[in-house]
Amino acid sequence: MKKRIILFIVLSTGIFLNYAHFNPLNKDLKISKIIIYKSKHRMQVFHNKRLLKTYCISLGRQPVGAKHFRGDNKTPEGLYFINDKNPNSKYHLNLGISYPSKKDIAYAKKHGKSAGGNIKIHGIKNGFGFIGKLHCLYNWTQGCIAVTNSEIEELYRNIPLGTPIEIKK
Repeated sequence: MKKRIILFIVLSTGIFLNYAHFNPLNKDLKISKIIIYKSKHRMQVFHNKRLLKTYCISLGRQPVGAKHFRGDNKTPEGLYFINDKNPNSKYHLNLGISYPSKKDIAYAKKHGKSAGGNIKIHGIKNGFGFIGKLHCLYNWTQGCIAVTNSEIEELYRNIPLGTPIEIKK
């Protein structure tokens, strides 16, 4: 009986998270800035200084602290830019983040390690999109920032290359 109640709660929460507060962005509106709040698992997108939308996100499996080295499963912290768009990602779609910076590379090199790379904002792994907002219940990436597939489609459409992204604690 307890297992059924827990299953009901999990499924109900997932359904609510998937359909609550869905407000698609205007297709013609371009996002001019992205701010990530790692400790809150939130991503905010802006047009000029106007907040357009807030997204629930998943992060690297070790979310506390800044990314320093390849394989540390941390999400970077600092100011970066969207530098790539990949329509053929194995995680639905993805937006490249300009990590590592020269400062990140120098820090890793000083410690005799690689800074890593390939940090993205992406959707759910292909074939698992049905998970939807449930992905927010767990930090599961290797340092990337994950949103649902419908959200990455919206972001992919509305974020131009060169858009600044500030990743905060």
